[in-house]
Amino acid sequence: MFIQTESTPNPATLKFLPGQIVLEAGTADFPSAEAGERSPLAKRIFAVNGVTGVFLGNDFVTVTKSDDVQWDHIKPAILGAVMEHFQSGQPVLGSDAQAASGHAEHTGEDAEIVNQIKDLLDSRVRPAVAQDGGDITFHGFDRGVVYLHMQGACAGCPSSTLTLKMGIENLLRHYIPEVTEVRPVAV
Repeated sequence: MFIQTESTPNPATLKFLPGQIVLEAGTADFPSAEAGERSPLAKRIFAVNGVTGVFLGNDFVTVTKSDDVQWDHIKPAILGAVMEHFQSGQPVLGSDAQAASGHAEHTGEDAEIVNQIKDLLDSRVRPAVAQDGGDITFHGFDRGVVYLHMQGACAGCPSSTLTLKMGIENLLRHYIPEVTEVRPVAV
């Protein structure tokens, strides 16, 4: 098994590409070792000293490290953990963990606007941020404000505010006049 790595816009996060499907559908975000207990793969990666976050996508694993460790020191151990996991035959997610689709249900008078927002996020935004090792999930729409949660490499990225405000907000405002602002939410 050959695992490739790619840098992301977030210097504390590295994208690992194992050359096979990681999650069939959706994404899974493990912002702490405790949350990672629900995934055999994340649990192995969190066993590496200095790992602070694991994010799973369709064909990649994004790992975030603490500021006090260098990638050169932990990257080989992470590569080993990913390789060991896929060779073990264990599932990526435990039976109590579910992949997130990035969609919160919304009904009511704004349902049509929310569906347009979700369509734009799915077709234009999520593929782009997945290239950088992250994901953005919709969390709500209220009086012109779209609430989004950034995950993986996007969470804590120095350019995440710029991505939200200049990129996603401008895109949504262009296609959906009812959108006035985009704000991040912490989950």
